Amino acid sequence: MRRVPRKKNGGQETEALGRSRGGFTTKLHAAVSGDFLPLRFTLTAGQRHDITQAPALIAGTPACEYVIADAAYDSDAFRAEIIAEGAEAVIRRRKSRVEDRPYDQEVYKLRNVIERFFHRLKQYRRVATRYDKYAVRYLGFVYVAPILITAKKM
Repeated sequence: MRRVPRKKNGGQETEALGRSRGGFTTKLHAAVSGDFLPLRFTLTAGQRHDITQAPALIAGTPACEYVIADAAYDSDAFRAEIIAEGAEAVIRRRKSRVEDRPYDQEVYKLRNVIERFFHRLKQYRRVATRYDKYAVRYLGFVYVAPILITAKKM
């Protein structure tokens, strides 16, 4: 008698878990407005590259003047998508690029907004360490954390 393998319901990929240099990790990607309001979150496995989530982060977001991102989001296709949305791409070039891409360095300094947002978000241990087994539960608290951050300000 031959055993038929059972089909798995989840797995590492569906739960956004993956291996990177640092070990078993998850990446949280976010789009944030200029006044620290989160617009969209996505969750991927640790080994996935950031640019794979870029179109999903900006799709359907309110019209804006600039899209500011770090060098991990530097791609010709993503820049073209930003321009098609009617915004200006302010993205530092990757070191591996041959040609130099000009960007507004004064506007790029506003990228600290996303860095500060993640700093505030990771004040919650549950977000910083991801003890939750399921991606849905983890993302649930990631959506609640900005509400708690905003409530502390009031």
